[in-house]
Amino acid sequence: MRLIERMYRSPLGRMMSVVVSSFARIHRPLMVYGYYDYGSRSFRKYTRISSTVHIINKKHLSVGEQVWVWHYSILDATEGLQIGEGCQIGAWVGVFTHGSESSIRLLGKEFVDIPKRERKGYTRGSVKIGDYTFVGARSVVLPGVKIGRGCLIGSGTLVTEDIPDYSIVMGQPGKVKGSTIDLDEEYFRDCDYLDTYYDSKVLEEIKRKLNKAL
Repeated sequence: MRLIERMYRSPLGRMMSVVVSSFARIHRPLMVYGYYDYGSRSFRKYTRISSTVHIINKKHLSVGEQVWVWHYSILDATEGLQIGEGCQIGAWVGVFTHGSESSIRLLGKEFVDIPKRERKGYTRGSVKIGDYTFVGARSVVLPGVKIGRGCLIGSGTLVTEDIPDYSIVMGQPGKVKGSTIDLDEEYFRDCDYLDTYYDSKVLEEIKRKLNKAL
């Protein structure tokens, strides 16, 4: 296993990813290392996306490095979808950038004959998920939503509006229930994460709080 890992980290990694991706079409579900990001025209070597994830309009999807998307999720990039570095998206998650929930009633049988851009009541809007945000299993993110960085979206949450950075969000519809900065402060009481914590500015804030408590 370590030999395979070393090979993947070498220049052979991209070729190995292509081979595994081809195999994944037959053998499902399978987590596939490596993803070609059309937005930046870059190969994300350490991004892992399940073979069962359904991506709509891949050319409008921007994915950072170290991203994880688990089994049976849907990523709809029709109107633009940006997933930041280090994000993790659980299984059976739906991220949508367009919807016909109103236009199908308004237009009835004429719906299929009208171009998407001309359909009245048609919902559309790009979605952005900030760096190192976690989206729990069975959550749904609706069109036009911007989720901040460092957020924790609880399992089964319906995200209908913009979410500030470092928010803990739960419920249907999702509401801010706390801060991941406060959550991380508890971890720093037991262990030193100075070499791994991804945001230096927030790290300074946590250190100041801990020093005041002493």
